[in-house]
Amino acid sequence: SLLLSGIAVGFTSCKKYLDINPVSSFGPDYVFGSSANAESAVLGAYACLGGDQGYGIRLSMYYPYDNDEMIGQTGNPDNERRDIAHYNTQPSNTQLANPFNQLFRGIERANICIYSIPRMTQYNDGTAADKAKLRQLYAEALSLRAQFYFEAIRNWGDLPAQFQPSSLETDLFKSKTDRDTLYNHLIADLAEAATLIPWQTQAGVTNERFTQGAVRALRARIALFRGGFSLRAKTSTYGGVMARPADYKTYYQIAKDECALIMAKEGSEHKLNPSYKSVFKDALGARLDDPNREILWEVGMSGGASNFGDSKLGYYNGPRYNGTGNSALQILPSYFYSFDSMDVRRDVMCAPYNINANMTLAVTGLASMFDGKFRRDWNPITTSAAQYFGTNWPVIRYSDVLLMFAEADNELGNGPGAAAIQAFEKVR
Repeated sequence: SLLLSGIAVGFTSCKKYLDINPVSSFGPDYVFGSSANAESAVLGAYACLGGDQGYGIRLSMYYPYDNDEMIGQTGNPDNERRDIAHYNTQPSNTQLANPFNQLFRGIERANICIYSIPRMTQYNDGTAADKAKLRQLYAEALSLRAQFYFEAIRNWGDLPAQFQPSSLETDLFKSKTDRDTLYNHLIADLAEAATLIPWQTQAGVTNERFTQGAVRALRARIALFRGGFSLRAKTSTYGGVMARPADYKTYYQIAKDECALIMAKEGSEHKLNPSYKSVFKDALGARLDDPNREILWEVGMSGGASNFGDSKLGYYNGPRYNGTGNSALQILPSYFYSFDSMDVRRDVMCAPYNINANMTLAVTGLASMFDGKFRRDWNPITTSAAQYFGTNWPVIRYSDVLLMFAEADNELGNGPGAAAIQAFEKVR
């Protein structure tokens, strides 16, 4: 009996100890006790987009290349970025785990916000301002989760997925969910989000955060992926081949409708910048000047040499400055010659030079031409040793909306209609 009493005391003491609120962190009652604190929680989910493991370098510059525009880092196999670029990725590659983990960290943070915000007292019983703000934050969290999952699917295919905080999950070792099922969930989430979030001119935030145009454009993009071809798992009903679903036109129609809604706001909300150069020189760098709101949404980078919240855009890629920088992405000569000589986009995309210490340009050959959209000489350069410049990563532009509309209309009509041709021809 003494032994049983001791065990009982032990359990009671343990329970009391575990019930103590931590003094070094904020609990959910505090975080989701006001709209201001809830906004901080949503911003914490945004933070998982940037940095070295996010769009600061790996998701934006390691994973997409080689392609028909550029080649990635050259050299011998390294079981890292070179092997990713040259389609030689092995399971032991050291550049895979951390980006995957960061995407799922963002999903978890978004899940916590999605679960908690509608349960706040102010969500239904607060002031009109509180209710509007919390619905906007809820929509942002839904959209962030969609972007995190979308990026993960693009790189890893079918995934283990959850749509609630891990603390509520009973199965923490989930099997993979088919991408079509995941896409369906994301498309439904974004349809809800679009009804809760204002357009950019009314939102009171910059294009570093989701607004209605960005939500609808992301929904269109995911719908096109849902309706398009993809390499299916061997265990799927498609049997490990490139395939698209039989009902693919349903998703092309979603994409067309969403793009049409955004295009109907042309002028008042989003339109093309008349200067292609300005889109990258002014809207993504130090100035963040985008008066036409062509960029619907971009990943905001913090600036200040942070491998978590900043980007190496302009250091890992683009021309070197005073011998520093990687210049890791090189333009293919065939891509350079695909431009008409009068096409203003060519000399923005292609930078055939390096930058000397005195800021003069040293021309390089055709075989050593770098991508120029994020070039260092468009940002104030304080030191040749700097690697982080606070340059944002553009996710969705109005030009994407026009081209997605044209693509969807072409597919639905077995050829482009007049509206699709007009949208396509607007894109410079």
